[in-house]
Amino acid sequence: MLSVEQAQQRLLSGVVPLKEEQILLDQAHRRVLANNLTAPMNQPPFPASAMDGYAVCSSDFSNQSEQGVKVSIIGTSRAGHPYPGQVGKGQAVCIFTGAQVPEGGDAVVPQEDCERLDNTEVLVNHFPLSGEFVRPKGYDFNQGDLLLETGTQLNYRHLALIASMNVPQLWVRQNPRVAILATGDELVPPGTPLGPGQIVSSVPFGMKALIEGAGGKAQTLGIAKDDLKSLTQMIEKARDFDVLVTIGGVSVGEHDLVQQALKDQGMQLDFWKIAMRPGKPLMVGTLDKQKVIGVPGNPVSALICCYIFVLPLIRALQGSKNPHPVLQKLPLQTPVAENKARQHYMRAIIETDKNNHPLVSCIEDQDSSLQANFAKANALIARAPHAPSAKPGDLVDVLTLDDY
Repeated sequence: MLSVEQAQQRLLSGVVPLKEEQILLDQAHRRVLANNLTAPMNQPPFPASAMDGYAVCSSDFSNQSEQGVKVSIIGTSRAGHPYPGQVGKGQAVCIFTGAQVPEGGDAVVPQEDCERLDNTEVLVNHFPLSGEFVRPKGYDFNQGDLLLETGTQLNYRHLALIASMNVPQLWVRQNPRVAILATGDELVPPGTPLGPGQIVSSVPFGMKALIEGAGGKAQTLGIAKDDLKSLTQMIEKARDFDVLVTIGGVSVGEHDLVQQALKDQGMQLDFWKIAMRPGKPLMVGTLDKQKVIGVPGNPVSALICCYIFVLPLIRALQGSKNPHPVLQKLPLQTPVAENKARQHYMRAIIETDKNNHPLVSCIEDQDSSLQANFAKANALIARAPHAPSAKPGDLVDVLTLDDY
């Protein structure tokens, strides 16, 4: 059996990112940049006030022995309506937060440090230094600055930054198209009255949401029966997709026919069986240019395998520079027994203590069929093969489960 790390490396080996396409900024959430983004302008594009107050020349206030300095009010600068003239010696411009500091002014005195005498004069009681309460031109970024690199998956903060750069369109990688195929005579769609021995097909709904949350375009194909004809018909429907994910039927039982059906269609098997739990009977292959991943039928096994293997493949196809989930170290709240030979992804809950410090605890029953337990989890504790027992306070590797 391959280790999880070996399987991840082999899965992504040789993956070529999908083609580029240009899209509008408001369509770019969760998309992956196909090129570097450099700033085409300065932000702010002019010196801007950080306070409501008065724009002045700091040189007027070099005599620190004075109790206050009177200056003449010559105009107003508001956001979007800058004062058109200059500030000279002994003068001030009433200014509001975000407004352009007029030429000649190099400091802003907050209004609470001033006493308005009448419509023409103000007494300045705080002696400002040059640059005080002024956001200089290019304070956020300058024209030509590299702000976002190729392979960045765009979130809401990135989109706001790109908009502030005055960039309405951008080049991204195409979203991978993923076909999801459930298999099994026992499965029926939700809402179906259950007959003898039947269960509801649930995994495709969670898997579709997980894949689309990561930026893929997922489509469920339905449920294939445990016979080669049904499987072949369903597999043929998926041939135009970038990735095919099958659920169940990849083991070695008499009715586990998925691998055989795929091989009959020309799939080249890359590997099968991973030293992990849940999820040991994982299959990876290539069908022409399509990547095929067969995950176990148990619901929790299937969704964890999707998280550990399918999502990194999607990100790699998008050209992401960080395709794999990131481990963090957190202290245990409850003890964990020593691990056996396979890497174990244990459903867990991250909570905070009275000091607001995060702690992680294992859910007691780790059976791979328990979806109610999995729905409670917000993390996975990753236990390496043969890891020793761990006690409360020990640091363990944790994957945070994103709520897509």
